[in-house]
Amino acid sequence: MKTTIGRRNFLKNSLIAGSAAMAWQSLEEKALAAETTVAKPVTPAVPPAEPLQLPKGRIGKLELSRVICGGNLIGGWAHSRDLIYVSPLVKAYHTDEKIFATLQLAERRGINAVLTNPSSGRVINDYWNQMGSEIRWISDCATQDIRDGIRQSVDQGAHAVYLQGGVCDQMARDGKLAEIEKVLSFMKSQNVPGGLGAHSLDTVKKCVAAGFEPDFWVKTLHRDNYWSATPEKNRGAFDEVNGRRPEHDQPHDNMWCNNAVETIRYMGALKKPWIAFKTLAAGAIHPRNAFQWCFENGADFLCVGMFDFQVVENTAIAARALKAVTEKGRPRAWMA
Repeated sequence: MKTTIGRRNFLKNSLIAGSAAMAWQSLEEKALAAETTVAKPVTPAVPPAEPLQLPKGRIGKLELSRVICGGNLIGGWAHSRDLIYVSPLVKAYHTDEKIFATLQLAERRGINAVLTNPSSGRVINDYWNQMGSEIRWISDCATQDIRDGIRQSVDQGAHAVYLQGGVCDQMARDGKLAEIEKVLSFMKSQNVPGGLGAHSLDTVKKCVAAGFEPDFWVKTLHRDNYWSATPEKNRGAFDEVNGRRPEHDQPHDNMWCNNAVETIRYMGALKKPWIAFKTLAAGAIHPRNAFQWCFENGADFLCVGMFDFQVVENTAIAARALKAVTEKGRPRAWMA
C-alpha cells in the first residue's frame, strides 16, 4: 500500500521533530555549560616519581652526576633532519614552568647538572632563585664573541665552561689553533673548569697534537646503525660544520659521530674526563641501546637532551647501565 503524507501532516511531524531536537540541544548545552563552570586542573594529578640516586664523578672539584641534562631541547636548538617545525615546537613547549618542572624531576631522579648555552642563563638563575636549587650549570659559551660568552656564563654562575663543539670544529678545520689556545687559556683564567668540544675526531686530534690540556672533553659518541645515518662511504671530516647536502645519503643534520670505533679507540687513550653527547643520535637511538654502550666504551658522563616525560625512564635505564658497567668493567678507566 502506498503511504501518502499530506502537507499538514508533514509540517506537524517536522515541528514535533524540531521541538525534540531543540529540547535535546538545550539539555546538551546546559550539560556542557555545567562542565565548563567546574574548576578542573589543567593536567591530571600524577604521583611524584620515586627518587633515584645516580653515581657521580668529578671534573676538578666539581661533582657531577654521570648523566647530565642536555640543553638543546630546552633551548630549542633541536636536530630534526629535514623537519622544519621541530625547533619552534620545542620552544613553544618549554615555557619557564615546563623547564622548572623538567629540572626538578631530573634532580629528583639523581641528575645534578645541565649543559646549555649562555642564553639559558636567565632561566637557570630564575630556577636557582625560585626553587632553591643547586643544580650545576655547564655552559658551551657559544655566542658571537667567545670571550663574551665565557664572561657572561661565569658572571651568571656557570660552574664550568667549554668551547662549543661546532665552534671548535670550525676553528680546527680553518687552522685557527692559536685562537683555540687563547680561548682555552682565557677559560682557565676564570677559575672554573674549562673544556673543549668537538663533533669531529679530527678536532680532538689537532688539539692534542698542539699540546692543549683542557680540563675535560665534550665529544660526540653514538652508534651508526640507525636508519638515517649517512652511509659510511659518504662520511667525511667536519661534516657537522661543512653544511647540509641536499642529496639523499649525504650529511644533512643526521649524524654527529661518524667514526665511533676510531673515536672510542682514540678517546680511550686520553687521560681527561670525557662528556659524551649526541649519544642518542638526536632521538634516533633508544637509551636502552645507547647508555650502557657509551659507558662501556669510555664515556665518563653522558649529556642527554630529555623532555619531562622521558626523564624517569631514561634515568632508570642509566642506573641499570651504570650498575652493569661497574660489575662488568670497561677498558678505559674512569677519568672522573
